[in-house]
Amino acid sequence: MAAAVEAAWPDVPLSGVVVVPYGSGAPTRRITVREAAHPVPDVNSVSAAQEILDSVSGLSPDDLVLALISGGGSSVMALPAPGITLADKQTTNRVLLQSGLDIRTMNVVRKRISAIKGGRLAAAAAPARVITLAISDIPGDELAAIASGPTMPDKDASLDLNSVIERLENLLPTAVVERLRAPSPPARTSKDCDFRLIATPGAALTAAAEVARGAGLAVEILGDDLEGESREVGAAMASHALRHRSQPRVILSGGETTVTITGGRAGRGGRNSEFLLALGEALAGSAGVWALAGDTDGEDGASGGAAGALLSPDSLARARALGRDAAAHLDAHDSGGFFDALGDLITTGPTRTNVNDFRAILIIPN
Repeated sequence: MAAAVEAAWPDVPLSGVVVVPYGSGAPTRRITVREAAHPVPDVNSVSAAQEILDSVSGLSPDDLVLALISGGGSSVMALPAPGITLADKQTTNRVLLQSGLDIRTMNVVRKRISAIKGGRLAAAAAPARVITLAISDIPGDELAAIASGPTMPDKDASLDLNSVIERLENLLPTAVVERLRAPSPPARTSKDCDFRLIATPGAALTAAAEVARGAGLAVEILGDDLEGESREVGAAMASHALRHRSQPRVILSGGETTVTITGGRAGRGGRNSEFLLALGEALAGSAGVWALAGDTDGEDGASGGAAGALLSPDSLARARALGRDAAAHLDAHDSGGFFDALGDLITTGPTRTNVNDFRAILIIPN
């Protein structure tokens, strides 16, 4: 996004700071690129957030701020609120990632313990004009949830989080629990938000549908906002696919499923590979059904650097020949290990964009 702004910018002054996950930087001339940790923030997340906040301080009404926002910003741009430490935020992020909570609820918690999210970046830029150009990775494209809404007023500032506290209190730092109990005042900006979506999950599915139709396939789009436990969504998708095997077709979907870690330490796996393994288990080797699932940013959770994986009708049989039990891998949240053993992980490296998860089930009846 920063490189594209530089390429399109007219011959007038331009400066800025962006922060991206490690390995995702691109060459720029006038915009400074920092790198930090994802999905759990580190010290570089804090220093980059402070540098970004400093860069918009002391501006005038004649200044223009372009905020380039995409999924992942909650981690790479992390500035603890007063009374919260980086260690508190790191612990909280790890707990949230294993909690099974949906992304909106996770981002409400992140905003509550942040000094830059929930509209606070835009507030720091006042009275300058702020235009946000955003790539959505949020089911339903909820603007305030993308990267926890650093330039959007926090409509959840007074939301009661007691249900979250009851669920996670024993796992969260005391300072975080105390802050979650009290609503935080929303950040105030001097001008209306000018927020523009430039890429969305729905656009990705539409583009994939055009490719599929060009290949002579019927297309069914289940939506770009599917949520739920990965293994449950996988099993439900298998049932759906088996009911619709009358003609060659592709079933497309997006959104963000969740994985609730149970039974202690999890193996290598992300929400997409876990979805795919549950799908394969439910399909039980049904002929004529293939599937792909991956995170469009190139990193599917703890799968070891993979974006996702491929499933074929013979995946389970090939795994059994290697002494691998699909059900055991699924229970251990080790879907990444399962597909790695088959050589069926998809490894793209950083894609430098993020429109959430992409899933495709291909059905060729004969």
